[in-house]
Amino acid sequence: MTDIRIDIREKVFPAVGQAAAHAAIQDFHLTLHSGEFVCLVGPSGCGKTTLLNIVAGLDRDYRGEIRIGRQQALPKIGYIFQNPRLLPWRTVRQNIELVLQESSAGNTVDFLLEAMRLTRFQHVYPERLSLGMSRRVAIIRAFAIDPELLLMDEPFVSLDPPTARQVRELLLDLWRKRPHTVLFVTHDLREAIALADRLIFLSPSPMSVIGDIRVPIERHLRQDENEIEAFRRRLLDGAPHIKQLL
Repeated sequence: MTDIRIDIREKVFPAVGQAAAHAAIQDFHLTLHSGEFVCLVGPSGCGKTTLLNIVAGLDRDYRGEIRIGRQQALPKIGYIFQNPRLLPWRTVRQNIELVLQESSAGNTVDFLLEAMRLTRFQHVYPERLSLGMSRRVAIIRAFAIDPELLLMDEPFVSLDPPTARQVRELLLDLWRKRPHTVLFVTHDLREAIALADRLIFLSPSPMSVIGDIRVPIERHLRQDENEIEAFRRRLLDGAPHIKQLL
């Protein structure tokens, strides 16, 4: 896996009815280094999900390019949406195996189910899962294809804090075992600090990068909420232009 360079000169949503045309992203430039965990943090409605859809190849109506090393082509991408999007007529295991080649499914699924502590629920249908469990299944499904780039759009939103913390820790454990480049969207700065190698701060639309900050806290210290809060305060006190947007 090589570096991924995202250059979006402009993304405009055309006028619809009485609504005028809207420039969502402008002059956005970001390089993701191989194996990095990068968090995007910005105000609601600034264009974070739009950016992920462009990177994923779901939205091609923009001016710019996504480049891998010297190649202008999309990497293999896993995408975890805000909604887990599980098929209700398939079991947990069947939802995961849907994205895999049949010949390679068994060992991969077994490993991921164990890592996410869902082995005993593998034959359960989604209606019997809690929201936290459904989100874990969505994480497994994205990891199962062994992506070069993993996109995550606020995957822990609407979870209560203890459940969000548990799923976040399971995600990090799985990421350490199967490292990928990650682009993670969140509105929660504490969550971003707990997860990221780098924090990318975004302006209101038209969205652009207004801050690129490396998180200096050693990963084994990030379960300490005091460490997280102390860094958050130092960061915001030193960057008032970021603080006023959060």
